[in-house]
Amino acid sequence: MAPGPAGRTPVFERRATGGGGAADGTADGTAGKAGAEKGVAEKVVALTFDADMTADQGPRAQAGERFDNPELIALLRRLKVPSTVFMTGRWAEEYPAQAKDIGADGLFEVANHSYSHYAFTADCYGLPVVGKDAMARDVERAFSAFRRAGVRNVVPYFRFPGGCYDDTALHALTPANVTAVQWDVVSGDAFAKDAGAVAEQVLDGVRPGSLVVMHCTRSAAPVTGEAVGRIVPELRKRGYRFVKVSELMEG
Repeated sequence: MAPGPAGRTPVFERRATGGGGAADGTADGTAGKAGAEKGVAEKVVALTFDADMTADQGPRAQAGERFDNPELIALLRRLKVPSTVFMTGRWAEEYPAQAKDIGADGLFEVANHSYSHYAFTADCYGLPVVGKDAMARDVERAFSAFRRAGVRNVVPYFRFPGGCYDDTALHALTPANVTAVQWDVVSGDAFAKDAGAVAEQVLDGVRPGSLVVMHCTRSAAPVTGEAVGRIVPELRKRGYRFVKVSELMEG
């Protein structure tokens, strides 16, 4: 997507597919949410997984905390679910072999979730904050970490940590040449203990063209794999096809 008005980084949100063409543009450079009134939408849904690791969590990883989830990746492969993994640069540094393996598999595409997983606005779920002048560098540092790990299938998409952004952040990220990607279905898998509740929340929220946000971190989202095992067959039963974000954008 081209930069929005006044050079802001464009933001892609849920859109109903089936109408063709690019996503609707709004005054703030955001890709608007297309509604069912635009016609019968194709039943596609994008499952996205945030591979989170904050820059200062190295000691916790060294102490044995697991920020990866190889079992989830293996499940997505068995179920043949195309997915987009929004990966932090710090995660790629901690798990370079896994990052390379995910990026080498055509089933997946790897997008940028910042290097540090620090917030790009104030008051964002208690995350530390990236200064305005460091925002584009933080994104570029993540791409550099992907290259060092040998990650392929990297796409120029970015997810704000916590989904928090403002006009200042959209301007600051313009040099990074990325499209920010939001979501319309919150899985609720972060820190959840009930896989059934996570699955129900996703199944209740999905509409044609939905973007679902989930997580690929065992310590912070331990029931995601079990929930996915329930979500995927049910959505297929309902006639949905799974796509990566890039395919959803192409529409």
